[in-house]
Amino acid sequence: MTINKNNQLPMNESSLNPLWTPSQARVKNSRMYDFMQWLADNKGLAFDDYNALWQWSVDCLEDFWAAFWEYFDILHSAPYSRVLDGHHMPGAKWFEGARLNMIEQAFRFHEDEPERPAVISRSETRGHQELSWGEMKKQVASFAYELRRMGVEPGDRVVAYLPNIPEAVVAFYACASIGAIWSSCSPDMGTRSVIDRFRQIDPKVLIAVDGYRYGGKDFNRMDVLKQLHDDLPTLEQVVLLPYLDDDASIDGSVAWSDMLAHNEPMAFEQLPFDHPLWVVYSSGTTGMPKPIVHSHGGALLEGLQGQGLHMDLGPDDRFLWFTSTGWIMWNAQVGGLLLGSTICIYDGNPGYPDLGTLWRFAGETGVTFFGAGAAFFLNCKKGGVHPGEYADLSQVRSVGSTGSPLPDEGYKWIMNELGDNVWVAPISGGTDIAAFYVGCNPLMPVYAGEMQCRSLGTAVYAFDDNGRPLDDEVGELVVTKPMPSMPLYFWGDEGGHRYHDSYFDHFPGIWRHGDWIRFTPRGGAIIYGRSDTTINRQGIRMGTGEIYRVVEEVPEVMDSLVVDLEYLGRESYMPLFIVLREGSALDEGLKTKICSAIRSNLSARHVPNEIIATTEIPYTLTGKKMELPVRKLLLGKPLSQVASPDAMANPDSLDFYISYARERGTAPVA
Repeated sequence: MTINKNNQLPMNESSLNPLWTPSQARVKNSRMYDFMQWLADNKGLAFDDYNALWQWSVDCLEDFWAAFWEYFDILHSAPYSRVLDGHHMPGAKWFEGARLNMIEQAFRFHEDEPERPAVISRSETRGHQELSWGEMKKQVASFAYELRRMGVEPGDRVVAYLPNIPEAVVAFYACASIGAIWSSCSPDMGTRSVIDRFRQIDPKVLIAVDGYRYGGKDFNRMDVLKQLHDDLPTLEQVVLLPYLDDDASIDGSVAWSDMLAHNEPMAFEQLPFDHPLWVVYSSGTTGMPKPIVHSHGGALLEGLQGQGLHMDLGPDDRFLWFTSTGWIMWNAQVGGLLLGSTICIYDGNPGYPDLGTLWRFAGETGVTFFGAGAAFFLNCKKGGVHPGEYADLSQVRSVGSTGSPLPDEGYKWIMNELGDNVWVAPISGGTDIAAFYVGCNPLMPVYAGEMQCRSLGTAVYAFDDNGRPLDDEVGELVVTKPMPSMPLYFWGDEGGHRYHDSYFDHFPGIWRHGDWIRFTPRGGAIIYGRSDTTINRQGIRMGTGEIYRVVEEVPEVMDSLVVDLEYLGRESYMPLFIVLREGSALDEGLKTKICSAIRSNLSARHVPNEIIATTEIPYTLTGKKMELPVRKLLLGKPLSQVASPDAMANPDSLDFYISYARERGTAPVA
């Protein structure tokens, strides 16, 4: 897709005509409509349309969140003294004085129907399973009791090396119910990636499986568990869940079954609004993964707002979002329970034995909201998949997408395959805020390639390089006022310098996310990919520094540079450039060696599409690899807008990348 010199994109037929318009029945049955009626009846606030509601929600931020708190009847044991102490960022204080527990919100539902399913699951290891609300509450209470007996207190860290299975939900809810801080990694992540994350937060307890099955193959992880135990010196207890082998054991570990052996009443530790809930990880371009801390109150409010109002989930929904425990969408998926929804979770390869696997699971479980990364839908389209041939999907009312931009053809494929009544509801946010900036809305039409609206209470805009707001032009995605779920801090970031530098160094006092975005005149939004150099592959973000650490340990490699050329309308394409040691050659054996190192230590998703030998990696005068300038060159930016030779240590090195861009058909202009 071509952008003209004013950063404006040409209009096309699909941008003028909606793909889908909600019926009046769907509008009036939505929670968003009910919220607007409630505001009119209880606050005397009437709005002509959603965009007017959004404008009020950011202009009168405190009034909006106070009304939201009241509308959703947030459970709390002590009231708040004020909504917000100011609009400064970072460091704004929300709902000071309030005491609550996020998990308590979920168990207010279905108390008269304890046999109703809370979690329905399937995996390559297990068949269909159901965990009722009553049984889940019993298991959470027992697990929490045993954690307390282990000496786990509010603020202690509990880490999980678990796949997307019901036990992960139980463990998280138990952990949060006592005020401990949760953090999880998927067992398909490389050993170093897991250690680099968990070691930063000094965990007291590790909960882990012995292995997992993916694509029909078993992966034993007992050696990884031993390494985790050795490399995490603060660990006091290991809880082992046999998942591959019923007889798996580790000396001194606690069996999963023992954690569930108690019949204890459910208790919820009452915590300040800003008490840490979890640590999630989002990688920058250098250094270790960023350990981001979110609060109980912030995650609760943004979860209810995003999933309750925008995604329109409720107690009668069955919610599936294909994810792993290493992606923020796992946290979002589990958040469906906060609205009383049944969550439907799948662990395994969505393409094994074929791309009908998730569709069969959705039909089997009566899913009403089906979500996955954009890559899944595009793979189905390319693979000639017709979901209706695998299962009866008549219960599916909504389809969500995230992880990377869903292009026009993705919207159209979903509509063509699932029917005109299905709402295509992509969202875009981030691990950083555990929420979404722009996304779906049950009141508004859907246009191909375009998310419907800005999220309520989110002052999100497009800025140019000089910090000026843009209208209907591509710019940096920024947020100009605080959000409840913005990070409290990064773990171990004394003085908050890394936190500040990650989001606030570009526009002082303004949150910069790192995406290119355009807001359309009707209030919709289009994401055009990353504006920084963090690698985002199928929703999993990885810092280039993590990749370099692995690649440059290969003896034949002296230096390296990697970029992701993801952009709307194009597949993600990640070339890896390497400088070879003298006497080495880039043959198939070395390519395999490099790819295997990335796959085993980091992630299969981050194996490069191509490995290219070069003579030099471009550096600044201060010794920094010039990833962003190279990325811009390869996306077709003119050299004069990419780099200043005076600021480079080796300006002639860019000649190679200009030639490479010319070969790819994106040659820049000098």
